[in-house]
Amino acid sequence: MSNVTRRDFIKSSVAAGVGLALAAPHSRVLGANDQIRVAVVGVGGQGGGHMGYFHGCEGAKLVAICDADTNQMDGKAKAFEEKEGYKLRTYTDVRKLLEDKDIDVITSATPNHWHALVTIWACQAGKDVYIEKPASYCIWEGRKMVEAARKYNRIVQIGMQKRSSEAHPAAFEWIKEGHIGKIKWVRGFCYKGRGPGTTGIVHGTNGPKPIPASVDYNQWCGPADMVPLNRTDLHYVWHWMWNTGNGDIGNQGPHEMDIARWALGDPGLPQHVFSIGGRFGMGETDDVGETANTQIAYFDYKPAPLIFEVRGLPRKKGDRAMDHYRGTRVGDCIQCEGGCFPCDDGGGWVLDNDGKRIKQFSGRGGAGHHENFIKAVRSRKVSDLNGDIEIGHLSAALCHMANTSHRLGKKATVDEVFQAIGDNEEMFDSFSRMVEHLVANEVDLEKERITLGPVLTMDADKERYVGEHSDMANMYLKRNYREPFIVPENV
Repeated sequence: MSNVTRRDFIKSSVAAGVGLALAAPHSRVLGANDQIRVAVVGVGGQGGGHMGYFHGCEGAKLVAICDADTNQMDGKAKAFEEKEGYKLRTYTDVRKLLEDKDIDVITSATPNHWHALVTIWACQAGKDVYIEKPASYCIWEGRKMVEAARKYNRIVQIGMQKRSSEAHPAAFEWIKEGHIGKIKWVRGFCYKGRGPGTTGIVHGTNGPKPIPASVDYNQWCGPADMVPLNRTDLHYVWHWMWNTGNGDIGNQGPHEMDIARWALGDPGLPQHVFSIGGRFGMGETDDVGETANTQIAYFDYKPAPLIFEVRGLPRKKGDRAMDHYRGTRVGDCIQCEGGCFPCDDGGGWVLDNDGKRIKQFSGRGGAGHHENFIKAVRSRKVSDLNGDIEIGHLSAALCHMANTSHRLGKKATVDEVFQAIGDNEEMFDSFSRMVEHLVANEVDLEKERITLGPVLTMDADKERYVGEHSDMANMYLKRNYREPFIVPENV
């Protein structure tokens, strides 16, 4: 193949979203003193933060940004130029950005439905990746991301910053040494305001709303279905729509789910999962959101289970404050035989069974996570990463497992849920508190029935469901993709 023909082939293939692997030989081998050139894909709230975080890392320089919304992108580019004194290259099509050989690393804070494809394409193009949580939109995608990282020898860090915490590893090692006995259970919590008057509302419209002129909606949708915009806002509230998001269990959940897995010794996927929950307290609004804003998920890890709780309503109707569990609203609690460790970003106090403080673990709550990624990019050692993509994939998979049970669930009364729980002590406690919480928010549980998900069985080695309900559950392992934005079977 002649040079001209080869260049033309690569250019046309990348533009079509395929053949990016051919660009890999153009990636640089970085020396100790080389500057790492960074591009940020998706520069909304979190992506705007990426611009500052990574440009502030020693030895790294922001050179380009990409966003399907030019208003969002141009505003960030202008502000950056005014502050730093030079222009960023800007792109609305990430495939064009990936052709840029003067970019070493991409960081991405796109909506969830883009996470896998942008990561795989970047790996194929010879670029390292920092991808926001959840790692994937669905379980199959997460495994493909891991395969791509390994095949192309790329450094891929997941944006679960607590993996760079100073408090958690010391605390978990102390617990492992047996100071408060064996772990009995681990709970994760996401008690964040998602009810009326919050960002949890997806305001519906009477008909399709015109797409903003600044948005390339084809690029924004990417792998997702290009459906009419039947809501007032395009950005952020996509979290609560199944086409693009995974609810709060897939938004905040990966952080706390990951801490819980870490406390348990970083196991793989559990054998069983089931979910209880729903979207409650929205009856007086124009909400068209689809994901649960109140949810409990149970994972039967051995010897100690993991339970995750989502609450989007306040502690009672008309209040602005949120509930907490032993002082934790967004965080985890590791219960052992002789005490517990309720913790958030900065750590926490170990308490005995009478609530007396025993030992404190504290420190930076993951502030060095971005620097850790840059260090690994320079060293080329996956082992230097605090949050490798394999970790991100497994923790995100828990969220997807819970949502699959939820989406296959049936409406049930409170008594029917209690009957299904049976003698599961941990779920009895979680569900009893959920019912009290909903009653305090004046939710009529006769009208707004609870969704009781089936118990699903996972073959952890194959990452596929088996047994009862598996035919339907396996349909959620992988989505249907919209050409040409197809996550490849063979990365």
